Amino acid sequence: MKVLCIDGGGIRGLIPALVLAEIELRTGRRTADMVDLIAGTSTGGLLACGLTRPGSDGRPRFGAEELAGIYLEEGPRIFRRDTLKRVTSADGWLDERYDDDGLNAALARYLEDARLSDALTDVLVTAYEIHDRFAFFFRSARARTDPAYDFPMVHVARATAAAPSYFEPARVTDVAGARTYPLVDGGVYAVNPSMCAYADVLRDGEIELMLSLGTGERTRAYTYAEARNWGRLEWAKPVLDIVFDGVADTIEFQAGRLMGDRYVRLQSPLVDASDDFDDASRANLAALRAQAETLIAGSNAVLDRVCAILAA
Repeated sequence: MKVLCIDGGGIRGLIPALVLAEIELRTGRRTADMVDLIAGTSTGGLLACGLTRPGSDGRPRFGAEELAGIYLEEGPRIFRRDTLKRVTSADGWLDERYDDDGLNAALARYLEDARLSDALTDVLVTAYEIHDRFAFFFRSARARTDPAYDFPMVHVARATAAAPSYFEPARVTDVAGARTYPLVDGGVYAVNPSMCAYADVLRDGEIELMLSLGTGERTRAYTYAEARNWGRLEWAKPVLDIVFDGVADTIEFQAGRLMGDRYVRLQSPLVDASDDFDDASRANLAALRAQAETLIAGSNAVLDRVCAILAA
């Protein structure tokens, strides 16, 4: 089994998209043709859908370089707020920070009418059901056998991208019309979906490689002096960042201990690029691209090994 896992991280998904573009360049093959499962959370879930969406010829419709265009071209439209939205949302304190018009339009352009069951390679995309309170997994393997667990890819991507306080929750109905789910971003429990993927494939055979792609490691520090007198209001934003970071680090530790050198994690600290999920400024997009190029250059030997395994 060869498994690809892609973290959440909003606009920072440009980093794993460009790493995958380098892998596709070196191997001469599309990602969906080289792995048995793609697991993704949030922005990683968007990439999982895009990488496995079939074209009219039955082949993968997009390469990773094309999907990087979602971030470069669509990012500024997705993460755009006019003055009215800033005022009515109190800059995100009283309502979600962004209307979802730009996000919905981008997903419709890239995914069109494809369904989860159409995925050319198995996908697992995370979300969280807020009414009955459970972890929700979009699994193409199940979707192929049961319409009550099949969904339009546009809705899968919208649900996993519903980061609390950034976008409103998604309401998603299966194609059989059996049930509607209110969902938010699966990053609340699996910003790094590696362990979810591990559990999903464990019974199907030995894992030869699990490639886990991060979206950049946060470097923003919170000092004791700052935090010691914080209350609910002051903790509101930092606590989400810290939970996401802590979950990702814990999963990396668990996966590494279980799989040893079969688990390859490509992640780097965000030095010049912003660690915000929503900084789609031209300057930050350029910094994220530079971050990806630095990661690729510093991981040359690892990438050679990964490409050899994937292309075999």
